[in-house]
Amino acid sequence: MPTDTDEQQETETTTEKYAFIEDLPGVGPATAQKLRELGYHTIESLAMATIRELEPVGISEKKALQVIQAARSSIGVSFIRADQLLKQRQNVARLSTGSKALDKLVDGGLETQTITEFYGEYGCGKSQVCHQICVNVQLPIEKGGLNGGVLYVDTENTFRLERIVQMSTHLGLDPEDVVKNIIYAEAYTSDHQMFLLENADEIIKANNIKLIIIDSLTAHFRSEYIGREMLASRQQKLNKHMHKLTALARAFNAVAVVTNQVMAKPDQFFGDALHPIGGNIVGHTSQTRIYLRRASHGPIRIARLVSSPYLPEGEEILKVTENGIEDVSEEEKETKSRGR
Repeated sequence: MPTDTDEQQETETTTEKYAFIEDLPGVGPATAQKLRELGYHTIESLAMATIRELEPVGISEKKALQVIQAARSSIGVSFIRADQLLKQRQNVARLSTGSKALDKLVDGGLETQTITEFYGEYGCGKSQVCHQICVNVQLPIEKGGLNGGVLYVDTENTFRLERIVQMSTHLGLDPEDVVKNIIYAEAYTSDHQMFLLENADEIIKANNIKLIIIDSLTAHFRSEYIGREMLASRQQKLNKHMHKLTALARAFNAVAVVTNQVMAKPDQFFGDALHPIGGNIVGHTSQTRIYLRRASHGPIRIARLVSSPYLPEGEEILKVTENGIEDVSEEEKETKSRGR
């Protein structure tokens, strides 16, 4: 019959903390090296892995399960009561977009541990939002930031340091300090894009990354996988890529943001004919989806919350200026309303 001491020892065993993957039971130097070659450099990333993903290491399914379970217990990934989940949800932080109206639309800011997707036509402000949150995430928590760095994966060569300098200066931050906290990588193909994310865990942990951006998510996939015969392969890769991003966001309590292109459906005669690329795969994996569009040829943009696990659909307006993402004044709103 188990005693209180036995139960206490069992609890201590299952909640043992490990600093490095070599510390995990059953992981020797050779296995650790193979895990790193697969892109698993930290306990956090290993905790989010699946048994199938560890097959190339050459260990049995049983051993792979033991390694993953040990990693998960180390960071507290297990069955919990809903009241404990409520306490854990208090660790979820929110990142300001720079616009109070847009922040209100998403219940106070972009949420950590989930993916937020911005989609729309070219020139609607997707990359501008990404530049703005690159700066905002470095602000103190009381000012809407997360006191962290940024991992920026650029697939369309749209990242501009000049905009970061402008936005930083407007917020009273030293641009030199701001750019030091942005880890940048340009992805040249869809495989390269996936490789960058699969090997990002160590960089995220070492640099206190609190924001992961992929701008744009689907550009390479769209150009490389052409035709219906390649649709299944494209969707499978996108699915894997998105789930890796979700795992990183959850493991490191970071905000994940992707931008997405749109396509037109000429046979649709009612409603908006523009739809985001990626179909249901991207739609199901992005917890929050925001559709950006121009209100006119000026700086005003309309942000529509299309999908959220718990928030109602809604619309807000904002503007893109030299200073960055800002709110629209009441006077500008009246002018826009009269112009309709």
